[in-house]
Amino acid sequence: MDLQDQLKNLFPDHVREETTENLEKASEIWMQNEPIICKYEKRKGKPITILEGYTGATEDFKLLAKDIKTTLSVGGSFKDDKIIIQGDYRDKIMKMLKDKGFNVKRVGG
Repeated sequence: MDLQDQLKNLFPDHVREETTENLEKASEIWMQNEPIICKYEKRKGKPITILEGYTGATEDFKLLAKDIKTTLSVGGSFKDDKIIIQGDYRDKIMKMLKDKGFNVKRVGG
């Protein structure tokens, strides 16, 4: 008897929820009319890419940050309604956001 069978015996009325993929969740992200601003800065001599200007829910923006970080395999954070990605990935990030249907504006070079 495996774990799934044991759980069915303990909770016979439980309905298992289907897990959704990140791609399905990404399609549920609220789209906006104004473009997301993608800019490049150097902090302490190291390059970073900053995304700001999203007017939707904070949870959607955090989900977008996680998707970008996992796709590019880079570090980053979400602070003060900004996504901060380590490194200069403006072109790749802009292409990803345009593929998802966002308007993106490049600022600073």
